[in-house]
Amino acid sequence: EDLVAAAAFLREHYAAPMLLVGHSLGGAAVLKAAASVPEARAVATIGAPSDPDHVKHNFDAHLDEIEATGEAAVSLAGRTFRIRKQFLEDIAAQRLRDSVAALRKALLVMHSPLDNTVSIDNASAIFLAAKHPKSFVSLDNADHLLTRRADAIYAADVLAAWAGRFLPAEDGGHLGNPPPGEVTVREAGEGTFPNLVAAGRHRLRADEPESVGGTDTGPDPYSFLLTSLGVCTSMTIRLYADRKGYPLERAEVRLKHSKVHAKDCAECETQSGKVDVIEREIELLGDLTEAQRADLLRIADRCPVHRTLHSEISVRTTLKE
Repeated sequence: EDLVAAAAFLREHYAAPMLLVGHSLGGAAVLKAAASVPEARAVATIGAPSDPDHVKHNFDAHLDEIEATGEAAVSLAGRTFRIRKQFLEDIAAQRLRDSVAALRKALLVMHSPLDNTVSIDNASAIFLAAKHPKSFVSLDNADHLLTRRADAIYAADVLAAWAGRFLPAEDGGHLGNPPPGEVTVREAGEGTFPNLVAAGRHRLRADEPESVGGTDTGPDPYSFLLTSLGVCTSMTIRLYADRKGYPLERAEVRLKHSKVHAKDCAECETQSGKVDVIEREIELLGDLTEAQRADLLRIADRCPVHRTLHSEISVRTTLKE
C-alpha cells in the first residue's frame, strides 16, 4: 500500500514511476504493486521470495515476541530489521505468483545461487510464472544483501542496460539529438554534480566521485578529457596501422591527469605556478618490428585531439536568451 501511495504522490507532483525495482521482500512488494501502477513498463527484482509467507522461517525465533508485543527486532543476513505483526499478516495473505502471471510488464529477475536468506528456487518460481518479456540474471557469488561493492555495481549496470530496452531515453527527449560536432549537457536534477550528456543519439552521464561530494554515477570531467585523448589516440594508431599493413592486433591506451609545479616539468614553457600533465602509456600488441612500433608511437602524437590540446584554444561563451 505504501508503494502504491508513493507512486500516486509521484504521479500527482512529478511523474509516475516507469520502472519498479525491489530487493528481497521489496521485490515481492513491487511485483504485487505493479498492477496498481499502470505507467510502470518494467519490473526488476533482486533476491525476491516467490511466496512471501515462506520467509517467515527467518523470524521463527521471534514469532512469540511479535505475537505478544506486536513487533520485534529481527536480524536478516547480518542486518537488523523491525518486523511488525501487521507485516506478517500481510505477507500471509499474498498470492504472489498469480500477480506475476498477470504482470503484463517486462520482468528482470536477479538472484544469487548462493543466497542463504532467500534460496534461488524462489527466482525459478517467479521466472516460470511470468510471461514474456522476461529475463533472468545470476548474481554469481553475491550474498543476499549485495554487500560487496562489485556485486552491487554489477547488478546496477545490468539493470540499467536491461531497462534501456523498455524505457524512453533518460532525458525524456529534452536534449534532442545534437548535430555532428555538437554536444549538449544538462543537469540531471539529482544533486550538485550529476549531468546528462547528449552526443548525437548517444546518452552519457557525468558526475564526481563520492570523495568530493558526488554520487559517482558517471565519469568526472577530467575522465571525459582523458577518454577523448585516449580514444583518438587508439583510432589514429589503428587507422595508420591498417593503411601501412602493420600486424597490429590491438592498441591499448592508459592515461592519467595530474597538476604539478611548473618547475618540476622540464618540457613545459610555463615557469611558475602549476601546469596540467597528462601521462599516456600505449601498449601495442602484435608481431611488430621495433621500427613499426616506433612509427606507431610517432603517429600517436598526430591524433587530432592531441594536436588540439597542444594548440591555442579559444572558448567562446554566450548566454542563451
